[in-house]
Amino acid sequence: MSSSFGEKVKIMIFGQSHSEAIGVVIDGLPVGEEIDLEAVRKFMERRAPGRNAYSTPRKEADLPRVVSGLFEGKTCGAPICAVIENTNTRSKDYDKLKDLPRPGHADFTAWVKYKGANDHRGGGHFSGRLTAPLCFAGAVCMQILERRGIHIGAHILSIKGVQDTPFDAVAVDADTLKAVTEKVFPVQNDAAGEEMQATIAAAKENADSVGGVIECAVVGLPVGVGEPMFDGLESRLAAAIYAIPAVKGVEFGEGFGVAALFGSENNDNFTYQADGTVRTTTNHHGGSLGGISSGMPLVLRAAFKPTPSIGQTQDTISISKGENDTLAIVGRHDPCIVPRAVPCVEAAAAVALLDLICRMEQ
Repeated sequence: MSSSFGEKVKIMIFGQSHSEAIGVVIDGLPVGEEIDLEAVRKFMERRAPGRNAYSTPRKEADLPRVVSGLFEGKTCGAPICAVIENTNTRSKDYDKLKDLPRPGHADFTAWVKYKGANDHRGGGHFSGRLTAPLCFAGAVCMQILERRGIHIGAHILSIKGVQDTPFDAVAVDADTLKAVTEKVFPVQNDAAGEEMQATIAAAKENADSVGGVIECAVVGLPVGVGEPMFDGLESRLAAAIYAIPAVKGVEFGEGFGVAALFGSENNDNFTYQADGTVRTTTNHHGGSLGGISSGMPLVLRAAFKPTPSIGQTQDTISISKGENDTLAIVGRHDPCIVPRAVPCVEAAAAVALLDLICRMEQ
């Protein structure tokens, strides 16, 4: 099972949804970097369950215990290891899922791949619970990136058919990102946010779920980050973001929209600024050309499927009987995971970007 990521800055995530604890090991961080653990805790709180009506009622403090890697508040060269205890598990809710795999989940594929030895409780290692240690790693990396003038922020672009105001791909700045990420419901247009919450509530009332799209932007990224071919900027960011459960699509800049444009419409013309820096007048390329950062804001979007755990009766199979069966899922689940996934996208982007930047600094 591949649970590690990175070449220069490496992270390894461990644990299962209902194991004693989950956590992450981060190796290769620049030394002497001060890490504000209270800021890390506040970042992780944005992802934590049980905070509002559209979140799972499972309550976890998600307080990371750092057992190595920091000395006098700074990175010391040793790997950082952070452990997060699971304290509010209800494993009995998942007893029948050992035999009845949930539609839309990894229950069946994990059962086949690991010959029935997989931990089925709460999805085991495939659970969204594992995004908590990802957010710890991302929060640490973001602090190091911000000292280099690089800022990351995301918002909910859409829930089902309800749209927020997109980022301005040319003019988005650190202040814009800070303003939206500080909101409890991170949207730019609060009226759209209220409509999104109503959509989530309606789905919950119907024992159903909804998905959506998260838009993330990175500003202050210097020109030259990323490698050609397989280690391109988009490639590494997409790989990290696809590690977030429920992500089914990632696009950069204009994304799939470029297929409907002429070259004369899609090309972003270069221009010198008064300070001698080179920018483009538009940003259809989303801040990456040839897999390398262009100096423009990096803009990406991630599409999340509806939460597969729903209360409606669904068709499945009985593994033990070898016949068709039905399943009505019980337990505590989010009717929409998109609001809690916003910091997860930011965290995945931070981990991938710091790894690429540290490669440049070798």
